[in-house]
Amino acid sequence: MSYLKFDKEQLINLEYSQYREILWSNRAGSYISTTLNGCNTRKYHGLLVCPICNFGGEKHVLLSSLDVSIVQGEEEFMLGIHQYKGGTYEPKGHIYIRNIEYDYLPKITYRIGTALLTMERLLVEKKEQVLIRYTLEDTTEKTILRFKPFLAFRNIHSLSKANLFVNSKYRTVPYGISTRLYDGYPELFMQFSKKNEFVPVPDWYYNIEYMKELNRGYDYLEDLFVPGYFELSLDQGESVIFAAGTEISTPVSLKQRFTREQKKRVSRYTFLSSLKHAGEQFILKNKNETSIVAGFPWYDGITRQTFISLPGLALAADKNLLFSEVLNTHKKYLKQGLFPDNIHSRQPVYNSADASLWFIWAVQQFAKTQRSPRGVWLNYSNAVKEILEAYRKSLPEFVQFTKDGLIYAEKENTALTWMDSYANGKPVVQRAGLAVEINALWYNAIVFALEMARISNDMKFIKKWEAMPKKIALGFLNTFWQPGHEHLADVVKDGIRDWAVRPNMVIAAAMDHSPLSKEQKKLILSETKRKLLTSRGLRTLSPDHLRYKGVVDGGPDQREAAIHMGAAWPWLMQFFVKAYLEIHGNCVLPFIRQILETFEDTVTEHCVGTLSEMYNGDPPHKAKGAISQAWNVAGIVNALHEMHHCK
Repeated sequence: MSYLKFDKEQLINLEYSQYREILWSNRAGSYISTTLNGCNTRKYHGLLVCPICNFGGEKHVLLSSLDVSIVQGEEEFMLGIHQYKGGTYEPKGHIYIRNIEYDYLPKITYRIGTALLTMERLLVEKKEQVLIRYTLEDTTEKTILRFKPFLAFRNIHSLSKANLFVNSKYRTVPYGISTRLYDGYPELFMQFSKKNEFVPVPDWYYNIEYMKELNRGYDYLEDLFVPGYFELSLDQGESVIFAAGTEISTPVSLKQRFTREQKKRVSRYTFLSSLKHAGEQFILKNKNETSIVAGFPWYDGITRQTFISLPGLALAADKNLLFSEVLNTHKKYLKQGLFPDNIHSRQPVYNSADASLWFIWAVQQFAKTQRSPRGVWLNYSNAVKEILEAYRKSLPEFVQFTKDGLIYAEKENTALTWMDSYANGKPVVQRAGLAVEINALWYNAIVFALEMARISNDMKFIKKWEAMPKKIALGFLNTFWQPGHEHLADVVKDGIRDWAVRPNMVIAAAMDHSPLSKEQKKLILSETKRKLLTSRGLRTLSPDHLRYKGVVDGGPDQREAAIHMGAAWPWLMQFFVKAYLEIHGNCVLPFIRQILETFEDTVTEHCVGTLSEMYNGDPPHKAKGAISQAWNVAGIVNALHEMHHCK
């Protein structure tokens, strides 16, 4: 029995079914995404969205949607749904939905008179191919199915417009056709497991409206090309497979392929199993490299988020090997102690003052999973030492090693920490100077490296660095802690402390090695609980601050201005839970359990089975941003792990 359930009575309610979105990836860069009822509300939605080599591996929507009709006698019942300009829906196939089950595969059941039709969709693992199985469960009349593909052939960030350059030609392939609307694209093969008839009726469908884009302040009208329609008859109890992909298929093998792929799926019978399934979606394997997609649908890899996500995703996949696969991939891109913001960028940008320290933190988490961490240290010690030396020598242009042993980071008009939103071309929260979590990570990295050096008897490293932790600890406390304040300063510049209550101090309190005392941590966590903790994570700013923005809304700049000035982020919960349990022990387990259980509602609220990028800081904490974010899923998995293994 699936853990994910929906109100059957509400499925024909557009507000209910269109707010809830679905997403599956193929672990190779492609994905399916649409809404629960199948009406695309974003330009990022589509049944086959995949990277195109000729366009630098950027994702493109090939097959936007597939409208299905049931034809019985002289009547045609259209199951598709599109929203056109002005909020007009045509057709209105959602009215036939009777049930949606989310077990191994999502299954939608349609009831049309005496006919009962089910639909199941999946992406073939590591292939650019979507398979859809239609089963006519029940009928009393002769039934014909009609399929109308809506094609886009455009970048996910763009919109298709009717034009004279579209290639409307097609060629016949076994049980289907192939077409390529524009030069540079691969052919799209659309085939069935059963013989059918293709009727060429090439036409444009104008002004399809994407409400999410309209609300976000972007272009929102698209024209889609339909080359014609397929038609086939189906008997009671019979199934047919539709395949769309960039490679030709053998029709007789499609049913076997669907069954084979279906067996790879796992049942989402608990909250944790649902998150584990979501976590696996972010893992991207390309040739000999393994990376992590930061979020769907519009993100690629973000190095900082990769390292923060890694421990939780390794837990989700139950695969410690993921640590070495991802860390080995990324360490090749280390340059003068820094990682590029995205390792696959054609023009690498180095604008992260903390990603390298998060790399060391990820190595530390990897080492904790091993009976003997010596092997981990030997593999990554050179990279760790390079990072530490670079920061100590102030090699990165925007990093300065201070006389107190701390790390000062500043670059004009550039956000160097995870709070990196921009509005009107400038950072919303630049945090130039001494940032609290960077210096906590710095202290933790050095103490961890010294631990590993002692295990490996690396006396040269020990001699050079052993006096540093004491110096940093003193500098850290003198800089970020002052009597009269029950929390840490968030950032310090030119001796001026920013006492805004932000969650970065929780990261400092949760490090395995911290200069903070138990009493200081207790005060920090109490302030966090009182001002930042919500049912969707930690707020980025306390509500009593003058600049607090509790709702992420409006145009692009307005949203960017809000996401680090009050929005709640689930990934931070792993640090709150870890520190809170370490300070208070088993007696607070009921409280921690209660807090984490509130996240269970999220997996059926916005994107089914996963967690969104952020949530409004104000109740009811509506989901915002990308519909599925790696570090949020990983962070809650990690938090649950901390709770279950609390001693």
